Amino acid sequence: MKLPDIKEPEFKAPAHHVGVTSRVGTWLGIAFGLCFVTGLISHGVQHDWPWPTRPVNLYRITQGVHVISGVASIPLLLAKLWSVYPKLFERPLVKSVPHALERGSIFVLLGASFFELVTGLFNAAQNYPWSFYFPTAHYAVAWIAIGSMLVHIAVKIPVVRRTLEPRSEERTVLSRRAFLRTTALTTGVAVVATAGVTVPWLRKVSVLAWRSGSTLPVNRTAKAANVVVPANWRLKAGDRSFSLAELRAMPQTTVELPIACVEGWSQNATWTGVRVRDLVSGGDVRVESLERDGLYRATTLPEAFAQDPLTLLALELDGEELSPDHGFPCRLIAPNRPGVLQTKWVTSLEVTA
Repeated sequence: MKLPDIKEPEFKAPAHHVGVTSRVGTWLGIAFGLCFVTGLISHGVQHDWPWPTRPVNLYRITQGVHVISGVASIPLLLAKLWSVYPKLFERPLVKSVPHALERGSIFVLLGASFFELVTGLFNAAQNYPWSFYFPTAHYAVAWIAIGSMLVHIAVKIPVVRRTLEPRSEERTVLSRRAFLRTTALTTGVAVVATAGVTVPWLRKVSVLAWRSGSTLPVNRTAKAANVVVPANWRLKAGDRSFSLAELRAMPQTTVELPIACVEGWSQNATWTGVRVRDLVSGGDVRVESLERDGLYRATTLPEAFAQDPLTLLALELDGEELSPDHGFPCRLIAPNRPGVLQTKWVTSLEVTA
């Protein structure tokens, strides 16, 4: 008995039009590209890549763009997925080598993209419900995501170019434009609702922004770091040592610098303390903390930063003595550095090169 022919499903909704897919894909490619490049910068800065001390807000901007472009990618990725999912029902599954590459790149791209965006959001919230080390995994999968995206673009570039031409026969009609407008609006709302973490003038309207209050946030408290300041604490600086009273008696410098965290939030603060170059000089400086088991308990301050007049061993924050959570008795503050490298609870400065 002959079985009845099974018709493949037809998808004629405006959202599934190739012109819509091309436009949303272009927006997603821009957002992903920005997120990848700025993430690469952040990774490099934390792993001793050459990085300037000026402008003082450069890392704040690049990391802010990284997080904001990641947030923007979420609704764009969902819209793109909704637009292309009918392709999953196409038969035959593989038509040619380019088609096989396209399908494979889409599968890898979707998996890597969702991994990056979901783990990135959890990282921004400082919530880690997994056993792997986030920075290493996030960095590695970012290369997989960008590689698969480039393969996908290479396969699809003829279609994208054709559909984006002003006189294309596949020009988007009103209903398709409505879907695009909705996607753009949703993306804009997501950005505005969260961008207050890094854009100060948006903080009053960024209802979903994390860590955007008027006081300087704290990622790791003294209690969480198991830091206990001994009564006889002294700062070791090269072959010299200083008590807290001796540091306060030295010439004090006041600067306004931001703390720019890898999670995306940033905030300006006024810092007062002793210039690092007045304590040690002559090369890169290893900065060690009273913290014993933190991943960033010790950092290296490149010579350019150590000699910069804005780099301080801060004793005060906004005119008041540092609290334990902000790094008492003293902490490092330098221009254009990630927050994780602004060591708190400093106990020694040692020239290494």
